[in-house]
Amino acid sequence: MITEEKYTLPNGIDIPKLGLGTWLISNDIAGQAVKDAVKIGYRHIDTAQAYSNESGVGEGIRACGVKRENLFVTTKLAAEIKSYKEAVAAIDMSLKTMGFDYIDMMLIHSPQPWAKFGEKERFFEGNRDAWRALEEAYQAGKLRAIGLSNFQKPDIDNILASCSVTPMANQILAHVSNTPKALIQYSQEKGMLVEAYSPVGHGELLKNEELAEMAKKYGVSVPRLCIRYTLQLDLLPLPKTANPDHMKDNADVNFAISEEDMELLKNIERIKDYGESSVFPVYR
Repeated sequence: MITEEKYTLPNGIDIPKLGLGTWLISNDIAGQAVKDAVKIGYRHIDTAQAYSNESGVGEGIRACGVKRENLFVTTKLAAEIKSYKEAVAAIDMSLKTMGFDYIDMMLIHSPQPWAKFGEKERFFEGNRDAWRALEEAYQAGKLRAIGLSNFQKPDIDNILASCSVTPMANQILAHVSNTPKALIQYSQEKGMLVEAYSPVGHGELLKNEELAEMAKKYGVSVPRLCIRYTLQLDLLPLPKTANPDHMKDNADVNFAISEEDMELLKNIERIKDYGESSVFPVYR
């Protein structure tokens, strides 16, 4: 089962190859979603300060019946935090909110505040300050690993130019029809594990007839095909759901996509409209 397989981060820490994403899962049901996922076999949960469900995730982790040390929890420093002092306080707040002595991995959620996402200003100084706070928390044992999210090459280079601890992961939007090959390759060359959020294109790929035909060929659902695709690119998929049936389906990826079909998937026409999700910066 994919839930039992792991990647190894640059610092030697193991991280389960499949994670449960919790974006848009409200705090009042996040705990149950975590418990359901762990019961199914998931050992990796991904949240963020911006999701406003850290306390629910923490409650679910404590109540799930599996020892804390056998679970991997990621959260993210809010994109708007671009000062050392604010970052230090936010890291400690996440620990308190989740009720943890440590967090397995913490990422800077975005190099730019969401209101400025995609604009020219890259907030280099603020990201270096936030990174310094993560480094200190890592060295103090509050965080077992640290990394980035939504960082492009110039943003990565900015961190690498002054860091004492190099980033261990870069979590990016990556799915069939939107596979940023150059960014993936560059992140991997710099030693980072690349995590893929929205591996099913926030549901939009379910509408693709070409994908439906290929999924039928393999006897799998479209989400399973999409998740397998990211795994075969050595990415770590983070499908989001609070539905236990979908959790089970997303984890049932014990099949292989042929090289020929992988090439077809890499070149499927890019999604131009993410529907209702297009209001969010990462999907514009």
